[in-house]
Amino acid sequence: MITVTSAEARNRFGQLLDTVQREPVTIMRHGRVAAFIVSPQTMQELQDARRKQSSAVEELEAYFAKAEGTLTDAARNLTDEDIVRLVHESR
Repeated sequence: MITVTSAEARNRFGQLLDTVQREPVTIMRHGRVAAFIVSPQTMQELQDARRKQSSAVEELEAYFAKAEGTLTDAARNLTDEDIVRLVHESR
């Protein structure tokens, strides 16, 4: 990954647009990361990954909500210690 200052990015913008087709570019400002320039393909991959992650979180939340509804009162009142004891007893 190439790293440039914000001043360099301004002066070399056209060149950096070509560079991001091969690798991302990090832009620094005042010694800190200010931005990244990535290719459209990389950006699409990042957005797809974020959508998949969000979807997986929603599926897990729905699963746990459904599971919560199937618990008996006795199961709902179990403490962590009770669960550990039950697991050890089952082994």
